[in-house]
Amino acid sequence: MAHAIRFEETGKPEVMRWEEVAVGDPGPGEVRIRHDAVGLNFADTYFRTGLYPVPLPNGLGVEAAGVVEAVGEGVTHVSAGDRVTYTGSPLGAYSTERVMPAEPLIKLPDAISCETAAAMTMRGLTAAYLLRRIHPLKPGDTVLLHAAAGGVGLIFAQWAKLLGITVIGTVSSEEKAEIAEAHGCAHTILYRHEDVARRVRELTDGQGVPVVFDSIGKDTVAASMASLRRRGLLVCFGTASGVPPLDAMQLAVHGSLFATRPALADYIADPAERDALAAELFRHVASGRIDIRIDQRYALPDAVTAHHDLEAGRTTGSSVFTL
Repeated sequence: MAHAIRFEETGKPEVMRWEEVAVGDPGPGEVRIRHDAVGLNFADTYFRTGLYPVPLPNGLGVEAAGVVEAVGEGVTHVSAGDRVTYTGSPLGAYSTERVMPAEPLIKLPDAISCETAAAMTMRGLTAAYLLRRIHPLKPGDTVLLHAAAGGVGLIFAQWAKLLGITVIGTVSSEEKAEIAEAHGCAHTILYRHEDVARRVRELTDGQGVPVVFDSIGKDTVAASMASLRRRGLLVCFGTASGVPPLDAMQLAVHGSLFATRPALADYIADPAERDALAAELFRHVASGRIDIRIDQRYALPDAVTAHHDLEAGRTTGSSVFTL
């Protein structure tokens, strides 16, 4: 029998329950997939807490990889037996198997395991659109990246280095600084002990950076704006510490800054664009140019523990649930 993590109310990790579920046959445009590994992402906590409202009761999780067991009418881009990965709605990836829309599925090359795919599909595609779609970055540019030792951060820093972009990364500890530097960061800043904006100015001859990639939010937005050069771009692509209060006047005060709050869904909504980003990501990973670091593995029934670790900042790299 299939099992899944579900929740009937929003709140702390303890609202999640491991339940037996019925999985039927796929309808038109759907597939039945058996998961081999499931991704754990900070965005999952937003749904659980209610920051991102969803109808209740509901499942959880937006990323997994596994094998297609059956396809419904009209599904042509995948077949039974295909190894696939996905990220995106509807919720329900925290499950051993499920019926879901076929459209988000991306075929996996033989060189990439399901566990690696579950650890990198959301994070890797996020790094892809940040580097390849948000701003015309060029070799020689220097950028600031918050949470540089996290799952997105480690992929981003490696990819940026391949593109000739210098990354200044913020981290919370010496241990995380070593990890970030080993994965492409040219410089790291211990944000709990150093003045981030001052260090950025020191590292850029007083100029600041053209782009800041900020996945933290409320706690870092002031330092992010102060780190930008005139007419720089603040990219708020996550809200781990809460939604940042963006005052339009502060954008002017700091040098006529630009700001954007992008979402991955809008950069992979076009299947052709999604597949192009995924293909570039897969090539880098398959060749070994980008290493996917899996630092935490949890059994899926232990989702409560996993969410506590995630929210407490005890994780580095990518995290996956194994089945």
